Amino acid sequence: MKVFAGAALVLLIPFALEAQRSEVSGPNAPRHNYIPRASRALPRATTAALNDVVKTYCGGCHNDERKRGNLSLETFDVGAAPRMGDVAEKVIAKLRSGMMPPPGQKRPKGDTLETLTTTLEARLDSAAAVNPNPGHRTFQRLNRAEYTRAIRDLLGLEIDADAFLPLDTQSENFDNIADVQTLSPTLLDAYLRAASEIAYLAIGNPKATPSSATYSVHRTASQTETVEGAPYGSRGGLSVIHTFPADGSYVFRVVFFHETTGAFACGNARGDQIEISIDGERVAVLNIDRFMHAGDPNGASMVTEPVKITAGPHRVSAVFIPPTFQGVVQDLISPLKWSLNSTSTATAYGFSLLPHLRDLVITGPDNPTGVSDSPVRRRIFSCRPAAPGDARSCAQSILTRLGGAAFRRPLTDNDVRGLMALYDANAKGDMPNAFENGVRTGLQAILASPDFVFRFERSPANAKPGESYRISDVALASRLSFFLWSAPPDHELLSLASAGKLADQAVLRRQVQRMIADPRSEALASRFFSQWLRLQDLDKVVPDVRQYPDFDQQLRDAMRRETELFLQNLVRENRSVLELWNADYTFMNERLATHYGVPNVSGKAFRRVPYSDPQRRGLLAHASILTLTSHATRTSAVDRGKWVMEVFLHSPPPPPPPGVPDLEATPAANEGKLLTVRERMEQHRKNPTCNSCHRMMDPIGLALENYDVTGRWRIRDNGAPVDPRSELWDGTPVASPSDLREALLKRRESLLRTFTRNLMAYAIGRRVEYFDMPTIRSIVRSAAADNDRIGSYIMGVVNSPAFRMQRTEVADGDK
Repeated sequence: MKVFAGAALVLLIPFALEAQRSEVSGPNAPRHNYIPRASRALPRATTAALNDVVKTYCGGCHNDERKRGNLSLETFDVGAAPRMGDVAEKVIAKLRSGMMPPPGQKRPKGDTLETLTTTLEARLDSAAAVNPNPGHRTFQRLNRAEYTRAIRDLLGLEIDADAFLPLDTQSENFDNIADVQTLSPTLLDAYLRAASEIAYLAIGNPKATPSSATYSVHRTASQTETVEGAPYGSRGGLSVIHTFPADGSYVFRVVFFHETTGAFACGNARGDQIEISIDGERVAVLNIDRFMHAGDPNGASMVTEPVKITAGPHRVSAVFIPPTFQGVVQDLISPLKWSLNSTSTATAYGFSLLPHLRDLVITGPDNPTGVSDSPVRRRIFSCRPAAPGDARSCAQSILTRLGGAAFRRPLTDNDVRGLMALYDANAKGDMPNAFENGVRTGLQAILASPDFVFRFERSPANAKPGESYRISDVALASRLSFFLWSAPPDHELLSLASAGKLADQAVLRRQVQRMIADPRSEALASRFFSQWLRLQDLDKVVPDVRQYPDFDQQLRDAMRRETELFLQNLVRENRSVLELWNADYTFMNERLATHYGVPNVSGKAFRRVPYSDPQRRGLLAHASILTLTSHATRTSAVDRGKWVMEVFLHSPPPPPPPGVPDLEATPAANEGKLLTVRERMEQHRKNPTCNSCHRMMDPIGLALENYDVTGRWRIRDNGAPVDPRSELWDGTPVASPSDLREALLKRRESLLRTFTRNLMAYAIGRRVEYFDMPTIRSIVRSAAADNDRIGSYIMGVVNSPAFRMQRTEVADGDK
């Protein structure tokens, strides 16, 4: 296999770097709705008059000498906007957001700025309608999330791609942007190693050698209740799906949290046991030694006797069995949700006597005896040879089916010959081992192939540099599936693409509607929306246990789940995108509802709950957003304001100049009095260098100050009443979250364009450029006629030139 892996690596590099070339059929350009429409009648103005407006109100800061915001408008000409598209789009973005001219500067009267904005947009849109530029994108490779879903769809095998592949690089919020998906020998080797290990894991390895897998429990996870998937009536611990490589004996080691001194954190616990179960059936019970110590030979851990387990995926649970008499969980203040209140928080009030599981380590197999049948093997081996002479034809059937699904296109004769050559070279020995070895080698080759790892979109053989062309239906099918599912196309979509039917607009629309209705469209919430809203940052904030003792991992998970379910519902029910900001409902379970103070919600299941509080509307009231924009010990009006500017308005503030002290360096007390966040910010803003940016960000964050670090409503901060009153950059007074929401919705156009540009960037796998903005404005205008339903935005992106076309790359010397 070393020879095969080395050969595959040699093949992988040139394939990944080769110029994209092959033939596609179909017309040179798709249909698109590109004609701009004016939103409302405005007074006409001459080009000279509008140039005077730019010079008078913008030239003072944006000139060759000062170049504020790295932008000079000295030579900018409204009449030549299409030739200066990059600069013109920057001007439009700032004018639409209302941030220019900045607060305190002169502003023209009446509709002058609106006239300037619409004039620039009309000229840019008209020029784009005549000569649309779909842009160019290099090939993409499967990132971690896409790789995981591709393996699951292909083999029915759940894997953790983090164990195989390095971290994905993010650009413009997303991890699927093609031009930052760098290639290196280390990365290519990771894909090859993953192919080998996954092929063995899927088919099984009767000669597997012992190895270990570790599953951990987060220290903030409460272990007082039954965890999902564990036997009913158990407490804490964990429950996971683990794939065993072969039939054999495995041992399970459970490691417990202990004090920093090494003493077992629950030395006073009596009668506690921990159970190991496989698929709900008990296989071992351990009596917990309350005198164990980290300095013992095995540390604060216990090991089971060997347990015989069959190959394939099984649910493994390591959970506590509550004793007949459960002792009181002592607490000096309140029943804490964070049940582990020791070890790293030794000075906190209150403590728990319950033992807490930290790690489950699965080691084996010892003395493997073979490989039993499993759902994954049944999915791979769609046929079995009745006689040795039937083995090759059966293997070809299996590898052709798997290869077509993995490569996301019909296999060529050369593809089949290459796979069968590998099968023939490795199908040696007695049946059925020879047959399975050959198929496993073919599967490994499929997973190591550039056609699986990379998403190539080959250009027509006769395409000239700088020429636009329509991508093939097969390439379009992959774009659709990775956009809506973060996974490869299914059989129906691939069959239509292979037959050239996706060029039919009616067929394409039906497929998009079918794919959105499919459960796999949850990827739009867990992948697109999650990355746009930066939900991954929620894991970086651990609220201080002394101030927020009710915050635990379960609450964090509920926060994220609320936002994901809300977004899934938005897509599934084709609701208005504006509900991102003004929805009067959300999704809660009992834990989250209790956190919010919402009555009459019981149980662990999430359900749709209407808001009765006018301050709870849309995403800005979600605890996930409010927590990820906070610090461990306090809220951050700066971070919350910056997040809104960047995520919702696409107007990131410039980085702070060197030498400016961080807000954290501002004294937290004044003559013995603890300062509120607002008071510390006011001190910080006394620095003139800081004030110019903070007057943009701070009012947004201050309007959300009634939400604490965990998103719970409060009326006091450090003992003083919360004062959320402020004034936005355009003079709008805000004094509450509802005021902020109304002020943002007045900038509806900016909100919807920002949403659309992020949706398009994620869909096409490249950054949105200035020449894409006419398309984005067209999509927003068209969606307005459909009450801004999200389905209109999705179809607008799918029908756009950027999604359905490609421009041949121009060599640097020809630009």
